[in-house]
Amino acid sequence: MTIVPVTSADLDAAEVSWFAALCSDDYRLLGVPDGDLRSSWDHCAGILQEAERQGFRNILCPSSYQVGQDTLSFVAAGSQVTSDINMLAAIRCGEMQPIMLARTVATLDHMLEGRLTLNVISSDFPGETADSAFRYQRSREVVEILKQAWTRDRIDHVGEVYAFEGVPTEPAKPYQQNGGPLLYFGGYSPHALELCGQHCDVYLMWPEPEEQLAQRMRDVNAVAERYGRTLDYGLRVHVIVRDTEAEAREYADHLVSRLDDELGQLIRDRAHDSTSLGVSHQARARELADRFGYVEPHLWTGIGRARSGCGAALVGSVDQVMSKLERYREMGIRSFIFSGYPHLDECRIFGERVLPYLTTCSLPYVYGRVPDTTPATPLGKGERR
Repeated sequence: MTIVPVTSADLDAAEVSWFAALCSDDYRLLGVPDGDLRSSWDHCAGILQEAERQGFRNILCPSSYQVGQDTLSFVAAGSQVTSDINMLAAIRCGEMQPIMLARTVATLDHMLEGRLTLNVISSDFPGETADSAFRYQRSREVVEILKQAWTRDRIDHVGEVYAFEGVPTEPAKPYQQNGGPLLYFGGYSPHALELCGQHCDVYLMWPEPEEQLAQRMRDVNAVAERYGRTLDYGLRVHVIVRDTEAEAREYADHLVSRLDDELGQLIRDRAHDSTSLGVSHQARARELADRFGYVEPHLWTGIGRARSGCGAALVGSVDQVMSKLERYREMGIRSFIFSGYPHLDECRIFGERVLPYLTTCSLPYVYGRVPDTTPATPLGKGERR
């Protein structure tokens, strides 16, 4: 069923991405620390490079104040050890002065020769508790300033949070033309939907039953239509794929076999956004799940017992996971960000067993953001670039 239009309706391809575990979120058994999986440059760079070898088109580089590595520093270093994969860098709006952020992003985009995309985040900072309206107003102004820096000769902005007049933008011009890096965004509140519909390109969701995902797409699409815009849609979800459903479910059970609820709660609470509306919806999905943790066929919520944020996994055989992805594609979802535990091993498994059957694309090229130096055609089944 087609729920909403997508930006590139004539392109039978999807952006298939992986996840870099920068935020101390890698395990062989959930909740059991493993020294060789700790968040380090060597470990996370290994995930990045394996994702590129396997043919993933993008990799999400998350941000956390409590644990892990600095996102933009990692992306800068990652630009020097990769050549094809895009990097989806999380930026927390307000963390850096917006004009300085524009210059930093432009520098990274040149280092990556257009392989940069951005995940816009609007959460509180440590020691701050701001209401939703303020946080999203701050993010809106940051995005508006970034866009001026990327597309105009001078920045002129007077808002509730920031005011700049006549600031030259020459150092802040990105490599990508026609608007700068694509903006990915996730959020469920009315203020979040307003920001996304007005300014962002890809609306990211966490896993929930299909009808709830469809409703979120309808809600943000209605906002985008008011601004004369059309969005693409993305899903951030974990994955456990094996030769048979029984093997996949057995691995899911093994993954949480040494996790108790008290420890899981401690892990969830350490995230700065653990009380957000999106996290509460993930908790609600766990409450609605059956006794095995499945909220609908092949969507397992057990991951969320030890993780704030994206808290469910697609679990099944290759055919079952492919069928689920096709249902999402029919709904209008164009971008997928996958992950699995441990991230390096599951990246290889998904890359070898599922990616050969998917036709993939790079969204910056679809949107015409990158100069025409590389073919924008999608990869066919089994192809690698």
